[in-house]
Amino acid sequence: MERAQLPGDATSAADDIRPRVFAGFPVSSWAFALRVLLAMLLALYVSFWLELESPSSAAITVAILALPTRAQGMEKAGYRLLATVIGVIASIALAGTFSQTGALQPTMLGIWVGLCVCAAGMLDGNRAYAAALSCITVALIAIQQIDSPLQVFPTGVARGAAIAIGVLAVALVNEVLSAPDYHPVLASRLETLHRRVTEFAQRAVRGDASSATAAADMLRDVAALHPEIASLVTESISGPARSSAARSAMVGLVSELALARTLAALPAASATSRDDRDPGASGLVAICRTYLRDEIIRRNADVRDSLEALRAGNYPLRQWRAPLYRSPRIAAEAGVRAAIHFILIAIIFVMAGWPSTALCLSLAAVIIGLSATAPDPRAFTTLAVFAVPIGCLLAGILKYLVFNGVSEFQLLAIGLAPLVIGAALLITLTSGVLPSLSRLSLVFTLAVLAPSNPQSYDPEVFLVTCLFVQLSSVLVFAAQLLLPSLSSERRIRLLLDEAHRELSRLDSGRARHPAPEEAAFRDAARIEQILTTNGATAPPPRVVAEAMRCFDEAVVLRRCRAELDRLAETLLGGAVHAARAALTLRDGGAILTAAEALRQTGAQGNLSVDPVLAALVSASFIFESWQSFAGSGQGKRP
Repeated sequence: MERAQLPGDATSAADDIRPRVFAGFPVSSWAFALRVLLAMLLALYVSFWLELESPSSAAITVAILALPTRAQGMEKAGYRLLATVIGVIASIALAGTFSQTGALQPTMLGIWVGLCVCAAGMLDGNRAYAAALSCITVALIAIQQIDSPLQVFPTGVARGAAIAIGVLAVALVNEVLSAPDYHPVLASRLETLHRRVTEFAQRAVRGDASSATAAADMLRDVAALHPEIASLVTESISGPARSSAARSAMVGLVSELALARTLAALPAASATSRDDRDPGASGLVAICRTYLRDEIIRRNADVRDSLEALRAGNYPLRQWRAPLYRSPRIAAEAGVRAAIHFILIAIIFVMAGWPSTALCLSLAAVIIGLSATAPDPRAFTTLAVFAVPIGCLLAGILKYLVFNGVSEFQLLAIGLAPLVIGAALLITLTSGVLPSLSRLSLVFTLAVLAPSNPQSYDPEVFLVTCLFVQLSSVLVFAAQLLLPSLSSERRIRLLLDEAHRELSRLDSGRARHPAPEEAAFRDAARIEQILTTNGATAPPPRVVAEAMRCFDEAVVLRRCRAELDRLAETLLGGAVHAARAALTLRDGGAILTAAEALRQTGAQGNLSVDPVLAALVSASFIFESWQSFAGSGQGKRP
């Protein structure tokens, strides 16, 4: 197979065009900042006009939904509305059931926080955000009204109305000002990954060594796009088709990469004989190599077709699901820790007897819920500890130096403009801590400022609010120090243990998956979690090697099981049984012997057995290569 048979996507001429820059930021960033400002002012104006109880919730909604493309914002808005409804229902249930139970009430609220954090750990993207927001909604409704349960329902209705106004304001401004679509960005990223996978496959065909680290990095980058695919559904009428095409492209990329890894594990083409193998082994290897080359070419063409369908807004010819992998054990432990953190903070506030206990508890629950959506909860809480005083300072400057007693909406708009535009510009940065810090600072500024009509300028209320907001973030940080979240080493160990157990189920034939390609993508999602457990710091090479060993063996085992199941009801039943026994033992020689028996029996019955031969021969060499690796002391078997 030559390079022409595995073409990479040509780099678009647009990639060479440098974006126009004004004051250090691209024009697209300024357009995004303008949309955020207009949406926020529209939400506040409508909230003031309707005389809502909490206009600041509408402004905060706009700040949270401030995303550069239409699809991302609309998907997050939908989940925000859904989570608000769930949170309001839960608030009514908790307040109505446990309002007169004393210490049991904060305990049940802590359990709800833990359940939401656990649910967030089992999801990704905006779905995880929705689970965390269900916790936050309860915090802002049930906990803040912990001493007045009769106000839970009207408070929930007011919050829901404000959030709905914020969502509608974002949708209207994005539509009127033609916010950019997200599918071109996603298609460009997938095309870049396609080129990388194609080059990797070409090296495998030439017989070059396969790098486990390079393959793991590509699997991580492909799987990391999973939460972004769903946002395409809300982009336009062709959104569901584009989402399906993007999913199929992702699954195809993982499948092509897995085939290239399998091909690279075969002996060099010049090695036509092996002393410790059956004399027919060289023929089996030739069949396997030819079949894998053809499959790589076919998968590469399927990925190109899916990318073309993504660009055109059509459904792909072959539609795949992209199943999500999450560790129930890790999610459950995170939920338990979050519940304990909240209960510890509640005990401190109850013992202190401060008058603003409800406010502090609600803010603590907000920070705990938001940290559940971050890869490192403690890092997020640390960021919140810095963002809160920044927000309080900015709110104080706006309230007492910029506004200084005014109540006209026009002056409010002029005063908010520099803050909102500046924060939105920093949010568009692609790396570093500034984007997250800017978004959090903007949200806390609006929460502390609490725009209303008329605006309150009581300095005592402002100082007390700032004090307890900062105290809440510090107490959450202290609780996470006292009972730390799962360390990266423990998460990696749990993920690898689950990979080992899944391999054991595959050995016994108990595991069932809809398709080997879809199951391979799920394994890629596990590798993505292993590689990102410690943020930007890569795990040790031995961890990467062990993760890729599990991936490689699971891929070939599923392919073997699928092909053997296809032949189980034919005249090859006896040879199929022998092959399954050899697979269970992971004996490379026995697997090749079973493959040779299948070839001879298939030739006698004029049956096509090349796919199962390729799968068995691949499994033989995959098992042998990793057993050699483990025997050298650099790896270990489960």
